[in-house]
Amino acid sequence: MATVVAFHAHPDDEALLTGGTLARLVAEGHRVVLVVACDGETGEARPDGGGTRRLDELRASARVLGVSRVVHLGYADSGHGPALHPDPADRARFVSASPDEAAERLAGVLRAEHAEILVGYDPNGGYRHRDHIRVHEVALRAAELADTPRVMEATLPREPILRAYRVVSTLKLAGRHNSAEVRRRFTARNEITHRIDVRRFADKKRAALACHASQGSGRGCSARLHLLMTRLPLPVFGMIFGREYYVEVGTPRGWLD
Repeated sequence: MATVVAFHAHPDDEALLTGGTLARLVAEGHRVVLVVACDGETGEARPDGGGTRRLDELRASARVLGVSRVVHLGYADSGHGPALHPDPADRARFVSASPDEAAERLAGVLRAEHAEILVGYDPNGGYRHRDHIRVHEVALRAAELADTPRVMEATLPREPILRAYRVVSTLKLAGRHNSAEVRRRFTARNEITHRIDVRRFADKKRAALACHASQGSGRGCSARLHLLMTRLPLPVFGMIFGREYYVEVGTPRGWLD
């Protein structure tokens, strides 16, 4: 059986993009290791010893999915706005740190685990978050350093997202985004190599998302969306979120179910 290391930017990304895949891998007897670059905190202060609510939620999500080990690379969030705030006193923001240093930290995990597969993100970092783009860059370098044979980049097909944007744009609900920006997100359908059916694991994926309760506690759009996803009836959740998508680096394009 294989050892798979899933590398994500922030706590909750593991459930959103790959939760069903990780649960399926565990059920099929594989060892899954979850690595996050950032602790989920954008502020300056951090409680004693680096424990944060977001990392605690990550560990709870990992238990639901059956993950064997959780690793935080030691970085703070870089934020998603136009301004990059200064580093906190006790750690660097992910995009402020040396990419080579971050890649070596991740490569250390890959070597220790004798990982056969590394999961990262597509070149757009999904929705173009700066930390997600850095995950893509660091994952490729770490796989090279550790001689990890397979790299799978988690993504979504761009075309359905663009269609949904056009609908909400017509209803004047699209906010500040524009279609040109949306076309730069995720991956074109014909470039995706793997579509994973995870409908049998929809319960675990939804439960893993629910572990990240802090993400549903605000008043913004993302908090409302998080609450909506975790409260969907399981058959509906499975129908909408029951497939996960990847691009395998260095393979011919075209879906493999």
